Amino acid sequence: MKVFTETEEIKNNKNAVVTVGSFDGLHLGHIKILNKVNELARASNGSSVVVTFEPHPRIVLSQNYDMKVLAPLNEKKVIFEKEGIDLLVVINFTKEFSQMTSDEFISKFIVQKINASHMVIGHDHKFGKDRLGDEQKLRDVGRLNNFDVTAVAPENLNDEIISSTKVRRALIEGDVEKANRMLGRKYSISGEIVFGAQRGRVLGFPTANIKLFEEKKALPANGVYVVDCFLDDKKYYGIMNIGYRPTFENKHELVLETHILNFNSDIYGRTLKIEFLKRLRDEKKFESRDALIHQIEYDKNVAQRIINSL
Repeated sequence: MKVFTETEEIKNNKNAVVTVGSFDGLHLGHIKILNKVNELARASNGSSVVVTFEPHPRIVLSQNYDMKVLAPLNEKKVIFEKEGIDLLVVINFTKEFSQMTSDEFISKFIVQKINASHMVIGHDHKFGKDRLGDEQKLRDVGRLNNFDVTAVAPENLNDEIISSTKVRRALIEGDVEKANRMLGRKYSISGEIVFGAQRGRVLGFPTANIKLFEEKKALPANGVYVVDCFLDDKKYYGIMNIGYRPTFENKHELVLETHILNFNSDIYGRTLKIEFLKRLRDEKKFESRDALIHQIEYDKNVAQRIINSL
């Protein structure tokens, strides 16, 4: 997959089939759109092209809203390439760019830069200043600029339309299993393993504390989860706690700590990727050290039964 910025020239791009969007999360509805782009591109011996934005438009336009992203750009690139996209165009989204009308956007990027022969959009696609561009607008402009338009129907999960908003809501509620079903993969986070308070080691359950690579990455609700852990592409299972460690501390600093099962090595400074499997319980404060140890042992037993059933 070739990656371009909005200022780089794309040469010899014939029969380009294009889709445009933020694609936050790249859930199953997005994958359905990408599949259609690839299908049409292969049928015309053309190129499959994705145009996306960085940062997420809502981060720029809603500065009083603490927007958390489901898939940072580096994650999206991996998924786009895995799905077989030929060209990715990343547009730097600024307030100035947000003032571009739908006509200006289509003319500058879809027609002049990419030379699209076909556009594929989702069922609720909107674009341009004040989101005034829609399917009918695209079809009208397409007739004038010799490109076709295909709208893809939404993807559903149990009669519910899948969307990034609903994936985010599932994470907020701690329902990582529902989020995973809507994504078509396990929701993940990655970060550097850093020094913590060493309380887990004192209790007999050493933990890896993670500093996220992407600070705006969305997290599931505070609580305890069964997770996959990846170190140098080697997979382990673990139990992750997201929260404020109320038994020992009542600080406002959120802590992400993982006890990797059947593992005991020095891994500070290394990268740890976490994939969420199932939520075990809420985070809670324990009255004593022994009560906490008892709960951790119980959590490990429950987690092991879940892992054995996978």
